[in-house]
Amino acid sequence: MRLSRIIMALTVGLAVVAVPTAAGAAPQPTPSATTDPTQPPPYTPQLASLTVNRPTIYLGETVVLTGTNFGPNETVDISVTVTPLAAPAPGQAPARRSDGSTVAMAPVAYQASAPLNFTAFTNGQGRFTKSYKPSVTGLLTFTATGRESGRTASTELRVLHKKQPLPVTGDSLGTPMKLGGGLVGAGAIMLLLTLAWRRRQRLGGAAH
Repeated sequence: MRLSRIIMALTVGLAVVAVPTAAGAAPQPTPSATTDPTQPPPYTPQLASLTVNRPTIYLGETVVLTGTNFGPNETVDISVTVTPLAAPAPGQAPARRSDGSTVAMAPVAYQASAPLNFTAFTNGQGRFTKSYKPSVTGLLTFTATGRESGRTASTELRVLHKKQPLPVTGDSLGTPMKLGGGLVGAGAIMLLLTLAWRRRQRLGGAAH
């Protein structure tokens, strides 16, 4: 009986000692972060952009450049860089002679040279539009830079040779003319033979 009381007393004592230890080991709540409603949100800069309404055109056509997110009411400088196309423009087939050989077609100037440096002006929202009519073929790269904001953007435009009908060369006309002359000659011979045959038929009928 006395032993059981001793064991019970030790158990109660250990339980009393363990309670504050467990309480001290419990994680303490961290104070929640608070935001100041009077402070403005962090500023995120907007990137300027430059686009064309058509990525590919033929020489002589006009495109519209559109810039956004530049500075409000500022001047934007635009430069144009031209890179020759690696492959020949589609629709530009060489002229072909009657013997199967081809004739190279030299490019012809279409219009006055378009500027490679010009300016545009943005509105209050930093937006602008500008029309441009290229005078050369190739891959054109437009780069726009705002004078006050320093923001820059670029875009590309592919300009192809305008489709043109194949020219008719002297050799190309030679074959049809020769063929037509041969047909006319054959028709004349057939007409003469027909007249001669009719005349013979008349003479034979008169003899009888």
